[in-house]
Amino acid sequence: MVDENHISVIDASERIGVNKQTLFKWIKKLGLETTKSKNSSYKGQAISYVEIGDFEKLFEYKQQNEQNYTQTQNSSKIDHGVFYLVQLEPEFDPGRFKLGFATNIAERLRSHKCSAPFAKIIETWPAHTLWERTAIDSVTRGCEKLYTEVFRTDNIEKIKIRCNEFFALMPNLDKIKR
Repeated sequence: MVDENHISVIDASERIGVNKQTLFKWIKKLGLETTKSKNSSYKGQAISYVEIGDFEKLFEYKQQNEQNYTQTQNSSKIDHGVFYLVQLEPEFDPGRFKLGFATNIAERLRSHKCSAPFAKIIETWPAHTLWERTAIDSVTRGCEKLYTEVFRTDNIEKIKIRCNEFFALMPNLDKIKR
C-alpha cells in the first residue's frame, strides 16, 4: 500500500463488486488518477492505487449506474421496439452483420454509420427488449462471432430467414397490453 490514504485498484474492485478492467474504465471516464507502487504482496509487481476520496467517487458511480439500470429496466417506454438485422459492409464484406434491439431504428442506424458508413438495414421485426439476447443466440448459430453483436455468415439471406422464423414464434406485440 502506498499509504493509508490510498487503496489498490484490486481491493477497490473487490469492494465495489466489479472487475478491474471495468474499474479502470470508470477511473478514466471520471478523470481520476492512479498511482503505481511496487508491492511485495504481489511479487514486486507495480500495483495501481487510487485515493480513498476517488474510491468513494467510484463507489457512488456504481450506485448511480445501478439506479439508472433499474430505472431503464422498469421503464415501459423501452419495453417495445424493433429487433434489427443490419448488413455492415454490403459491398466489401457482405456476410458481416449486426443484430440488436432499438426503440428508434433511424437513430440506431445513424450511430452504426459512424463506424460502418455503408451499413444498411436488411429487416426489422417488432420486438420486446427482453427477446434480444435469445433472438441473437437463436439466429446466429453456426456464424462466426466477430464482436458482441457482430457476426459473419456465408449467407445473409439465411440469417433473415432465421429471424423471420424466430419472430413468427413470438407473441404478437400488438395484442399485448402495454
